[in-house]
Amino acid sequence: MPTSVTRLTRNLTHLILLAALSTIAAHSQPAPTKWPTQDGTYIIKNFHFGTGETIPELKLHYLTLGQPHRDAAGHTDNAILLLHGTGGDAHSLLNPVFSDVLFGPGQPFDITKYFIILPDDIGHGESSKPSDGLHMHFPQYDYDDMVASQHAMLTDGLHVDHLRLILGTSMGCMQSFVWGETFPQFSDALAPFACLPVELAGRNRMWRYMAIESIKHDPAWNNGEYTTEPAEGLRGANDLIIIAGGAPLQLQKNFPTRVQAEAFIDRAIAADIAHTDANNFLYYVNASRNYNPAPKLATITAPVLWINSADDFINPPELGIAEKMVTKMPNAKFILIPISDATRGHGTHTQATVWKQYLIDFLAQTEKK
Repeated sequence: MPTSVTRLTRNLTHLILLAALSTIAAHSQPAPTKWPTQDGTYIIKNFHFGTGETIPELKLHYLTLGQPHRDAAGHTDNAILLLHGTGGDAHSLLNPVFSDVLFGPGQPFDITKYFIILPDDIGHGESSKPSDGLHMHFPQYDYDDMVASQHAMLTDGLHVDHLRLILGTSMGCMQSFVWGETFPQFSDALAPFACLPVELAGRNRMWRYMAIESIKHDPAWNNGEYTTEPAEGLRGANDLIIIAGGAPLQLQKNFPTRVQAEAFIDRAIAADIAHTDANNFLYYVNASRNYNPAPKLATITAPVLWINSADDFINPPELGIAEKMVTKMPNAKFILIPISDATRGHGTHTQATVWKQYLIDFLAQTEKK
């Protein structure tokens, strides 16, 4: 299968199973728009991970749109970093429900005005990952490592010394909070969508842990040295992820009979098993294991537009966490999108028409005079 076709299939699978969109949105998405992206790769020599592990060369792949602009002092002033979700890659936010709404002429991220940067995170896409050969000997990366590598890629690889905005979805949402604490002056503003800035515990950690353990308890996994994918482990893991990423209203609407519902699951799981590497999966699901920005939220001084949706299984609003945590940041606004026919559960973060006006207002409010 050609690489481009493999990538498209893999992206569709992850949009379905890892909630870059909701299950039904991914199932019926339109054909990708052809954006004039530029491919790039940055190699970090002897990258040091938070665990103390190192890797001789850490490869980071990225896509860009538009051209960087520098102000009178020589600093980049139009760069926007867009961060994908767990299991996605640089192509995930080129999905038409996101890119067609935001990237065109006169739109919030007009590529004739802004320099858009879409990285493949560690463990994802064409960046370094366990399936390159190290398997379970690949360093146990986390979100701090991802943000540190993104910063190096921007400053040393792309010569971007400042960002207009960081917008992160799901895993990228969590990374946005890490960015705000680790490099508080680097971005004019932060837009974290679909996450909570607290330790992953309760149900959120439980379903992730169950997915991880499903793979590890499949004898075919063989401690990561498998010759064929551990299909039963992947089946159990992705059963959980479909539920976590799904939107009940849309699932009921689009699969109203038992036959339709079961047929969709059969198709989705078969596609995932065919195009997912189990070790990569274990690493990127577990990368959130020590995430907890809560103690240092007050150090996030950049303006924050934080949006979740009310039908998000992964970040359920009834916990009341967001309303409490938003008060700990000096310049943050939290918006909870109510459930509607337009929301897509956790995947609402990619349905740009739902929250576009909030983004337009936020960009206007944070524009430097």
